[in-house]
Amino acid sequence: MRKAVPLFLAILLYQSKFSLAKPPSPPLPVLPVPSSSQLKWQRREIIMFFHFGVNTFTNSEWGTGHESPTIFNPTALNTTQWISAASALGVSLVILTAKHHDGFCLWPSRYTHHSVALSPWHGGNGDVVSNFVTAAHAGGIDVGLYLSPWDRHEKSYGLEVPYNEYYLGQLYELLTNYGSISEIWFDGAKGANATNMTYYFKDWFGMTKQLQGSINIFSDAGPDLRWVGDEKGAAGETCWSQINRTSLRIGDASLERYLNTGDPRGTDWVPPECDVSIRPGWFWHDTEKPKPLNQLIDIYYKSVGRNCVLLLNVPPNTTGLISEIDVKRLRQFRLAIDKIFKEDIARGSIVKASSERGGKHGSFAASNVVDGDEETYWAPEDQEKKGSFWIELCGLNQTAKFNVVRIQEMISMGQRITRHEVYVDGKAVVRNGTTVGHKRLHRLERPMTAKSVRIRIPESRGPPLLSVVGLHFDPFKPWVSTNTL
Repeated sequence: MRKAVPLFLAILLYQSKFSLAKPPSPPLPVLPVPSSSQLKWQRREIIMFFHFGVNTFTNSEWGTGHESPTIFNPTALNTTQWISAASALGVSLVILTAKHHDGFCLWPSRYTHHSVALSPWHGGNGDVVSNFVTAAHAGGIDVGLYLSPWDRHEKSYGLEVPYNEYYLGQLYELLTNYGSISEIWFDGAKGANATNMTYYFKDWFGMTKQLQGSINIFSDAGPDLRWVGDEKGAAGETCWSQINRTSLRIGDASLERYLNTGDPRGTDWVPPECDVSIRPGWFWHDTEKPKPLNQLIDIYYKSVGRNCVLLLNVPPNTTGLISEIDVKRLRQFRLAIDKIFKEDIARGSIVKASSERGGKHGSFAASNVVDGDEETYWAPEDQEKKGSFWIELCGLNQTAKFNVVRIQEMISMGQRITRHEVYVDGKAVVRNGTTVGHKRLHRLERPMTAKSVRIRIPESRGPPLLSVVGLHFDPFKPWVSTNTL
């Protein structure tokens, strides 16, 4: 009995040592960081656009503003079918062109007669925006709206104060009559010979935030989301969420490269949205067909896989429905994404790192990158020498092939990685990787197997914080651009 006492005391002392041990605190964020609404938006990854209006019935992309409202008559319009198509792709946010450049309003605005109120559709008593919002919310999908600043119909356009008042009136209608709106789209597009007009963007933005506190505002200059600088659905190989808003001007084409890459020294978190249409045009045309599946997959890698959200436009046709060929392509796209990323051969692997904040059993262990939880992350020790960071997956299944490497940062703590490299069994397969952000996808030249995969980070803004490292197999043939598309 006397021999058991020291052993009992030793166990108590061992347990008290660990129960009283102070857990490591999280690292400091590297500014700027996203707001909660920006973070929610980023994690959507794919959202959907619906371009619909008088252009649908005139076979045009930019209307003149002189179209008669009587041409708008979608006899089978069913916004529930639109939302079903969006659900087939797995999106959680849909955006409607409530008013395009022609000035025709898809709701019965009090400020103009150029709207559905003078169309034969529903005897002039219809409201596409209302139908759209109701269907989306019923399907558990959030809503965004596009309200074109350029208005080719409104007579006050070009008169600074009257038109800005007119626009604010329409904006107020949309933000107060249709419930929660998650995103509002302002763009600077207008024709080369358009009437000169000064937009009161600050006033528009201010009222928008006042009426919808958690909304994200999109424009060339933010303040919450920015245009990626092209309509191809492709971000730059380097793509920072941060940028300097003071350097941006809405509608300035000379800034497209800056918008495409962002700025590592940027003081504002304004992540890019990649807009592209499933068809060659933004509005429906009966001579056009949807992009082939492998091109959509390529767009996914160049948008979502480069730290962006993909905004995919799917235009309803003249009957008011999404064409079945488009719906079929959306289903194929979703199945392809799921097929690629459903299996992750990195899961269950042994993970080593250059260092671990709090040790390998702490809250910031290297093993967090393969635990299937994007809210946990690996953090190295603060004392680790800059440029020496690495993390390695070991003990991989050597019979399982992969050709996609997925890397994700903990962006709620800031975007950090400036340069990275990927090694498979000691051989470099990605030599000049730059930014990572929410998600970076590397599609390798050929499928391979491995004992180990190492991510080396020679340059970053502070210690890198990784939430995911994944390895996947993509069986689809890469898309090769041709002049016919």
